[in-house]
Amino acid sequence: MHARKHFPAFEKTQIKEICECMALLAYQPDTTIEPYKSLFGMKRWKELVIKFRNENYRLFQLSTQSLLTVAIQAGLSALKTPQCYSITCKNLNCPVCQEDFNQIAKHLPYSHCVQSRLICRITGLPLNEHNLPMMLPNGQIFGQLALPEITKENGTVLCPITNTKFSNPKIEKVFVM
Repeated sequence: MHARKHFPAFEKTQIKEICECMALLAYQPDTTIEPYKSLFGMKRWKELVIKFRNENYRLFQLSTQSLLTVAIQAGLSALKTPQCYSITCKNLNCPVCQEDFNQIAKHLPYSHCVQSRLICRITGLPLNEHNLPMMLPNGQIFGQLALPEITKENGTVLCPITNTKFSNPKIEKVFVM
């Protein structure tokens, strides 16, 4: 009587599930008869917990992700570049290049930057008119202020990226258009 009163509008596909659930009233939780055994099982309880939480989130218009996670993902997406996943171009000061954040940002989109900013890999300073970009013979580019750090007393230059030594190298200015 109760089922006819409260479940008249359900389709035939749902009627089968409703009948199975109503039959649970007649069985003990330790029953061995299927499908009732699986309806009493721990897997089913876990599914019900997830469904209850999702329905609660939907009812109160809550997000399934925490606000902290959303804020972190927004920040990482703003900083993420393809170089963050290159072994040779990792930047110690970049949060996306850090291993833990790198995994969080893996499925996020790259940032959209219409104006590039060149940064020296050694000093972390911007490459501009005060720190001119300079190219070593092997094509690696560093800021002019970083050259004293990679130059030895005898005048040889050691490239920190490739570990190549250059004696009296021809270091050229790089012009960016």
